[in-house]
Amino acid sequence: MSRYDVIVLGAGPGGSAAAVTAARAGLRVALIDKHRFPRNKLCGGGFTGRSMRYFREIFGAEHPDAPMLNRSSVTFCAFGEELGRYSEVPPLYMTMRRTLDHALMQAALDAGAEDVTGATVTDIAPATATVTLSDRTLSADVLIAADGVSSPTARALYGQPFDKRRIGFALEVEHPSDHPARTELRIDFGAAEWGYGWDFPKTCGRTIGVGGVLSRNPDMKANLRRYLAQLGLPDDQPIKGQFLPFGNFRRVPGRGPTLLAGDAAGLVDPITGEGIAFALKSGQEAAQAAIDALAQGQPSTALPRYRNALKPIHAAITQSRLIRPLLFLPTFRHGFIRGFRESSALRQDYLRLLAGETEYSEITRRTIIRLPRHILRAISAKLRADQSPAPPVP
Repeated sequence: MSRYDVIVLGAGPGGSAAAVTAARAGLRVALIDKHRFPRNKLCGGGFTGRSMRYFREIFGAEHPDAPMLNRSSVTFCAFGEELGRYSEVPPLYMTMRRTLDHALMQAALDAGAEDVTGATVTDIAPATATVTLSDRTLSADVLIAADGVSSPTARALYGQPFDKRRIGFALEVEHPSDHPARTELRIDFGAAEWGYGWDFPKTCGRTIGVGGVLSRNPDMKANLRRYLAQLGLPDDQPIKGQFLPFGNFRRVPGRGPTLLAGDAAGLVDPITGEGIAFALKSGQEAAQAAIDALAQGQPSTALPRYRNALKPIHAAITQSRLIRPLLFLPTFRHGFIRGFRESSALRQDYLRLLAGETEYSEITRRTIIRLPRHILRAISAKLRADQSPAPPVP
């Protein structure tokens, strides 16, 4: 049996952030993943200002060693209506997970983590922080599982990795483009029920997808076909699918010496769909909790330390879930569309949120102040719709 201070399971952004943090603190770290890198991963690939800020804090570099496009304008649409193209957007970065994750994993290995990628995991024992591979067994004082939304570690802990009634789901295609640098960044609220669509330019083409709450979208493929038709694109590219933890986070992200990070802990924003930033930060916080617990000779305290560190992220997701009905409930849709078009403050709040320049606590406070006006807008829009003349009978 190989012995480590920390085992990190999953070498995506959360796992690499955990591994680089623990390794730089002098801990012996094993970084396990079933894939060899680079590998493909379903993800819009939006790397927000918040993600960039966390990356610089954790990895100590100006930007990831991966190709990126920078956008300072975005077109917003909602429920089939164009809300406008806005150029006052703080910088948004577009990247491919294939190259991004490879760069982050390599940084973790360069920091001293042991490369255990391309390994077949045959058993996970969360109670003892032990992972059995096809050729050997690894154990540690702390296991950090950043092994995705379908986390085998969460399945070992709870019997299932997520709540099927509340999980989200996304479909995505990669479209080639002769001029990807000219492609506009576009976000469509309502392209799926309680979800959105995205058209993100990349250095190698365009990433187009739709995602939303699975229980409200019995035919997500039809949503994707409609969205592609709306964009004037053929439905002729391979489709990738992935569950999406749409704000349904685990309040206790682990048990005993095992901590869950990133998608495995359900840390995805239910409005913006952002997951990379929370994965990076939760990976860092999980590793720091392990560092502090082991320094005190009390590995059992890693989980409570980690839970305390996650409070700001949990609060942000909870606040986002409270606001989400104002975007997606039919009663409020017309009011939201009108408010987004007419209120520069509302647009700026959302754009600053994407950029990581504001947090949900501030957005929630402003939403409460605006709520009576928002309700009046919704009522007014509903009355106008009810009073519109009926179409002539053929």
